[in-house]
Formats: sequence, structure tokens, C-alpha cells
Amino acid sequence: MRFYRPIDIARELGISTSALRHYESWGVIPSPERAENGYRLYTEVHAAYFRCLRAMFPGFGVSVTCQTLKHVMNGDINAAFWLVNREQALLHEEKTVADQTLALLQQPDLPPVRGKKRLGRMSIGEAAAYTNVQASAIRHWEKEGLIIPERDPENGYRIFGATQIRQILLIRTLRRTVYLLDRMRAIVKAVEHHDVEKAKEVTEEALHVLHGRIQLQLSGIYHLIELCRTSGHIKPMYGWQH
Repeated sequence: MRFYRPIDIARELGISTSALRHYESWGVIPSPERAENGYRLYTEVHAAYFRCLRAMFPGFGVSVTCQTLKHVMNGDINAAFWLVNREQALLHEEKTVADQTLALLQQPDLPPVRGKKRLGRMSIGEAAAYTNVQASAIRHWEKEGLIIPERDPENGYRIFGATQIRQILLIRTLRRTVYLLDRMRAIVKAVEHHDVEKAKEVTEEALHVLHGRIQLQLSGIYHLIELCRTSGHIKPMYGWQH
């Protein structure tokens, strides 16, 4: 059996040997044997754990990565794979929202809503019915400064024009995702100032980041599979061990 010195793995991964001990203390790396002098004796399995850990961090973050490796350590690779699959599903939802946002921004007019006639200027009730958003949510977004409706000079009632309706539709779409929420204000405000190109730019930047994240996640999954093969949880060629 080949043994790795801590410095060998640290150099391969471009980290310090203290980082290896740090990861080991998290309980996500199997405890290595010790040489007579007390030095850790890392095997190829340990090296695969460290590689997987470092590869998964960028795409999945520390928490999900550690949960995944603990599942592998416990021999529950199905739990590990379903966990990363959930994260990929969430990322796909982010991508869907970004695509829908960009499509909405690229339409010169408000999209038609089946069975609903768009009015030129709407009350909050009409706007809520048209966009299928609760009036209370629209009031909350107004309080947050995301939407600034006009006011009827005679009675002070809110009036929603095409710009505000588009903002409501955008927020309704964007609130479905965590990643784009930090860009929501910039996108919605750009629409308010009729700078649709700026809103598109922000959304396209978000898409660019999502494209990068999917690549990072797939790299992490590759190393996860390699770990499962090295540790004997997956047969070298096909099928699963039972």
C-alpha cells in the first residue's frame, strides 16, 4: 500500500499541512494510521477525500461538501449523491429564473396574461389580479422601495402603469431564487428608470456566474465519483456494490 506524507498531498492541492489537519478535525476525513514517529500515514483513499473536499468547495460550499463527505464516510453514497443532486436542482432553478427574467426584459411590451385583459392604469387590486400576486406582497415591496406606484391626485389611491406591472412580474420571478435576490434591486430599479439595457446587463452577469457554478459543481461531482471508486463504494467499471 502506498502512503502519502502530509506534505505530498498539501503540495498537490496547493495548501498547507495545517489545512489538512484542520479538515481532518472536522470529521470529514477518515483518521489515518500513524508511523512509529507519530507522523500521519495517508493512503490513496485519504488523498481522494482531500481532493474531493477541495474540488467541491467552490461549487457547493463548505457545509454541503462536509455533509456529502460524511455520508461517504458512513457508506451512504446514495445520500451523498442525492444531496449534490438537490444542489444541482436548485442551481437549475436559478438558471430558469435568470432566463425568464431576461426574456421578460427583452419583450418591448408587457407579456399577455391568459384570460386577463391588461388595463392602461390599474388599481392595486387590478394589478394583483393581473400579475397573480397578493396585494399585501405588492404593498410590502413598495415599503421596501422596490416599487413606487403613482398616486391618484384626487383620492391618493395607488396607480400601477406598465412600468410598475413589469416590476411586479420581475420581482415575482426573482423571489423564487436565492442567488439573484441580491441583484433584484438593481434589476427592478433599472426598469423603473427605463434603463432596460442595464437590467439586461445585470441579469446576463448573473447568468455568467451561474454558468461558472455549474462547471465548478460538475468538477466537484467528478471528484466525488472518483472518491467513491477509490474507497470501494462504487465498482471500478459498472454498477453498485450492495
